[in-house]
Amino acid sequence: MEVSWWTRALKVLPGGVDSPVRAFGGVGGEPIFIRRAKGPYLYADSGKEYVDYIGSWGPMILGHNPPEVIEALQEQLSRGLSFGMGTDIEVELAELILSKVPGMEKIRLVNSGTEATMSAVRVARGATGRNKIIKFRGCYHGHGDSFLIQAGSGALTHGAPSSLGVTPGVAEDTLIADYNHLEQVSALFAAHASEIAAVIVEPIAGNMGCVPPRPGFLEGLRKLCTENGTVLIFDEVMTGFRVSDGGAAKRFGIAPDMITFGKIVGGGMPLAAYAGKESLMRNVSPLGKVYQAGTLSGNPMAVTAGLAQLRTLYQLNPWQALEEKGMKLEAGLKRAAASVGCAVQINRVGAMFTIFFSDFPVNDTESAMASNTKCFAKFFHAMLDQGILFPPSQFETTFFGTQHSEEILTKTVAAAQIAFEKARA
Repeated sequence: MEVSWWTRALKVLPGGVDSPVRAFGGVGGEPIFIRRAKGPYLYADSGKEYVDYIGSWGPMILGHNPPEVIEALQEQLSRGLSFGMGTDIEVELAELILSKVPGMEKIRLVNSGTEATMSAVRVARGATGRNKIIKFRGCYHGHGDSFLIQAGSGALTHGAPSSLGVTPGVAEDTLIADYNHLEQVSALFAAHASEIAAVIVEPIAGNMGCVPPRPGFLEGLRKLCTENGTVLIFDEVMTGFRVSDGGAAKRFGIAPDMITFGKIVGGGMPLAAYAGKESLMRNVSPLGKVYQAGTLSGNPMAVTAGLAQLRTLYQLNPWQALEEKGMKLEAGLKRAAASVGCAVQINRVGAMFTIFFSDFPVNDTESAMASNTKCFAKFFHAMLDQGILFPPSQFETTFFGTQHSEEILTKTVAAAQIAFEKARA
């Protein structure tokens, strides 16, 4: 009998995966293995086709293997994979990003969202001479030590709000507030104002599920940071170039001091970035004494993919169409749930959303964690059985993009009605 890929993976990879949520720990069952992808579809090793609402956790806003990106990569492949030197295309990508995002003056390309957020915090500490940061319970900023203090995403799914291996000293420098609770941030500033280097926040929380900011929350953070000489960092690894043509900062009209990017800016390749005002970014080596480096930073293949994707996005200008798709899908899912008496809350901003199995609005970590994860697991598998792949966790955001047609949206709503009924049973 042929041994499954999952069985083989369990023997060589921790938990059988290279990233925890892929293990299906939040929904149970055996994970699927993907062989290839095209447009809005994934094709499993078994040959089964799935409508993809994960989108590689955000990058695939144009769908899988968009021709503009693939053709650009093929051309770059003939020139070389990595040079260890500067390239014209990394300058072009930097110029493009800075031209579209308000208030950012300099940018540094890195390889992952974790690198970007770690580096941004280091810059804030170096520039201010302070040690502490404020982060929000349920917001996830990668697996840097400073952020794995009551982290979100996989840590919430697996019931581990912090990670072993994070030292007490690091934990002491990370102050925690609840997302959307400005009064808690005010209290932390009252107690530690002269010590706080940065506030880092997902402007739209995406790692406890999609949770938008309450009116006044981001504005309040901006005011508190300005008053206390603290660096406000927007983690837009997920929202950058997804929720508007200039990310969440542009959508909400709030100017942070620094922004981190990832996912869409890499076009499906490992690429991220941190950007900031000139006064902050001049602290980065070789100009300043905040050290950060990377052999593959600005890698030509990743830069090529990101540049091709962003250029295509700006040619298509799809953000209003994505908003309209999202409104239609959200309304359809709500009708489907109501028709079978299944209580859900659907939070959505642009082309990202989450279905929470809850009787009450979800606007912070506590209300997100109160969702019925058993119902979600039933829903997930019922959708999977119908060829539709949602994120395998109640606490992950669902993504769609330009390749999700009206026909696919209609199919999704019809499948969801069946899945909601099974989830309720």
